[in-house]
Amino acid sequence: MDKVDLTQINQGETAVVVDIRAGYGLSRRLESMGIKPGVMITKVSSQLMRGPITVQVGNSRIAIGFGMAKKIIVNI
Repeated sequence: MDKVDLTQINQGETAVVVDIRAGYGLSRRLESMGIKPGVMITKVSSQLMRGPITVQVGNSRIAIGFGMAKKIIVNI
């Protein structure tokens, strides 16, 4: 399995979160949205030019910024 950040997976691809490379505040914020190590996450859509990325975690769809997505490390 390859470890990459969330911005590098293709639209429609599902991966497992393995690490959040962020400080305490952002890690807690992502965790409150259900994004934490061990969770399956699907990239639903992304915008051009470093725009927001929409992901599905469980039954929820969440839009997160490109910078946030770069800090979410997944196994594909």
